[in-house]
Parts: sequence; structure tokens; C-alpha cells
Amino acid sequence: MKMMDIVEVLVEKKIYADDGVHKGMQGWICIEPSIKGWVLVNFPQYGEKTDIAEISMEESDLAVIPKMDARINERIKALWESKVNENN
Repeated sequence: MKMMDIVEVLVEKKIYADDGVHKGMQGWICIEPSIKGWVLVNFPQYGEKTDIAEISMEESDLAVIPKMDARINERIKALWESKVNENN
């Protein structure tokens, strides 16, 4: 993977979820090269909204995709927030 590649998260892991990143979210690689198989990924929201997160992720947990739709990130974020609210 290289800087500016668009990626999708393939797995659900607590280490990512703690930062608000979940399976299916899309982001872009911020820095190249990877360090021991880890890359820095930014997960934006649509428009002028604040980014969801910028975190280090294992390359093996990501797939390169042709284009990003940040609205997907917002839908996934809202789904997880609603699940949290149901449990509280």
C-alpha cells in the first residue's frame, strides 16, 4: 500500500473500535512506507465534518478500493452509536 491509496477495513477489532473505526469504513493512507506492516489511515466524514479518526492499522486488515464514499463511514458510525445507546 502506498500514500493516498483508498482502503476499506476488512475486520472488526476492539483496537480500532476504541477509536471509532469499524469494519466497512473507508479511509486513505496518510504516510508511506508502512512500519512493520502497519500504516497510518485517515477516516473522514462527508463534507466539512471532523474526521472520525486517524489511526495506525495493520495492512492485512485493509483492502485497497478504487474510490471512497465518506457517507458510508457516517452510516457505520451512526449504527454503532445507536447500538451503544441501546445498551446504556
